[in-house]
Amino acid sequence: MSLWPSIEPLLLNVQAPAQYTGGEVNSIRKATGSVRARVALAFPDTYKIGMSHLGLAILYGLLNREPDLAAERVFAPWTDMEERMRAAGVPLYSLESKSPVREFDVLGFSLQYELSFTNVVNMLDLAGIPLRSRDRGRRDPLVIAGGSCAFQPEPIAEFIDVFVLGDGEDRMLDIARAAADLRGRFDDRADYVRELVRRIPNLYAPLLYDAEWNPDGSFASLHPNCPEAPLFVQRAQVADFEQSFFPTRPVVPAVECVHERINLEIMRGCPHACRFCQAGMIKLPVRARSVETLVRYAQETYAATGYDEIALTSLSTADYPHLEELMMRLKEVFDSRRVGLSLPSLRVNERIRSIPGILNTIRKAGFTMAPEAGTERMRKVIHKLIRDEDLYAAATAAYREGWDVIKVYYMIGLPHETDTDIDATCEAILRTSRCARETTGRDGELNVTVSPFVPKAHTPFQWDAMASPDRFRAIRRRMHDRIRSRKIHLKVHDPERAYVEGIISRGDRRLGPVIERAVKSGLTFDAWDERFDYGRWMALFAASGIDPARHNFRERDENEPFGWDHLDGGPPRRTLLRSRVKAGKLAEAYAV
Repeated sequence: MSLWPSIEPLLLNVQAPAQYTGGEVNSIRKATGSVRARVALAFPDTYKIGMSHLGLAILYGLLNREPDLAAERVFAPWTDMEERMRAAGVPLYSLESKSPVREFDVLGFSLQYELSFTNVVNMLDLAGIPLRSRDRGRRDPLVIAGGSCAFQPEPIAEFIDVFVLGDGEDRMLDIARAAADLRGRFDDRADYVRELVRRIPNLYAPLLYDAEWNPDGSFASLHPNCPEAPLFVQRAQVADFEQSFFPTRPVVPAVECVHERINLEIMRGCPHACRFCQAGMIKLPVRARSVETLVRYAQETYAATGYDEIALTSLSTADYPHLEELMMRLKEVFDSRRVGLSLPSLRVNERIRSIPGILNTIRKAGFTMAPEAGTERMRKVIHKLIRDEDLYAAATAAYREGWDVIKVYYMIGLPHETDTDIDATCEAILRTSRCARETTGRDGELNVTVSPFVPKAHTPFQWDAMASPDRFRAIRRRMHDRIRSRKIHLKVHDPERAYVEGIISRGDRRLGPVIERAVKSGLTFDAWDERFDYGRWMALFAASGIDPARHNFRERDENEPFGWDHLDGGPPRRTLLRSRVKAGKLAEAYAV
């Protein structure tokens, strides 16, 4: 059933109405009756954010490549559109066919950020789907979720039928077809997901596990309540990354998005083991595509989209084994077409010194580095093994080759960090800007983004306490006092938002009701500055008996169980603990 007659009148007075209409170049619409299963791919943020996400494009193309399957896209409507939809009784719908989401066989969410959890719950409510898995009936769609947050999903476990761990490409086709077979067969949602888990590996169904807590309120255990539920859920891994699906005909957005470019995934996984980085753990092992395959993908995607920028994406692009060859091959193909080449934040190493010179031979895009910490001591602690001389040599080369602005990323509030480390970070930022003097005779423009450290599951720092908002604010003042150059644009992310993120990122199922109450009180789009409300979140935690300080400021005992221990997040717990112990010893050995 198309809702278009009801949708069209709502578009007259909303921002960017084209984001709600569909029909973009390369979008795919299949007749409802011609397919075996229909999947609604939902991104719990706005169109302009979700359309920039490569994972969504991969699943969209992969599913629609199959003659018997159809995938359509769903995004969170901005508040003005949501208000009009609710007033008019229009439920959440897909862009391609304008069908109500509740009519699909599968509703799949991409979870990339804990502060999008409220949007997930709000989208379920707007769709008219029962919020809790246990309340869903025979005709309700299967609600699944994947992405990085699926590796610690307990705060929203009650709202999701099944979490897909790892590379979704390996499981989505099986899930879609199984859902088509099983829909309508079970009155009890637990029976439905039990059969699904029996058929398909790498799935975590929270209904099949019971959580327990100690008398003091600390988490005690999570254990299966049926024989079909595995004690330990393995993650899916694409074995042949070279031959894995890549979307060479992605949908071209109808409105301006965060990224409008060819996102060329050159490598998956990271060869380093930075102790703060969850992605580096859950994406193992490292897999790379060949230069020939990547050049072909770039050519085919350019022909289908006309984008004038190619981004070489991975967790550690500078470690791609054939980076220089790939960049030169892309130059040969795209130089005459004025297509730019950009790289994400680069790990600083000796190799990075040559990259500005290569990039300068084609149209310039961004040049970004991520040293993360300003002292050798802290970089050893977090296992970001880079040298100052490589950072400054790369910055000097970038300014020399004509970059007007360089971007750098740092973190604050890391375990074992001192004020001396913060002062050294400030000096490193100033010195990076001064690298331009060799070429221009004056300091260079530098955009600096500083993020509060948030401990994450499946990392060596999952046991560590988080710094308080007061500590983050003190660091922010200290940095602004020491960095007064007009050439340096310093942005320190909001410590209050990081504080709430920290509570959710290591929280358990007791946060589910808090998230639901947050949605009912109007707290959605928490990742957006204009929407985040720290005071209301603190009031909700207090009303629910949740102690934020206990969640964030407490160092965990090394034997304390975690609500994600049953999920395969990469290196085993004992390996992570050894790495954490080593970090502490390094901090002492290099004490300042």
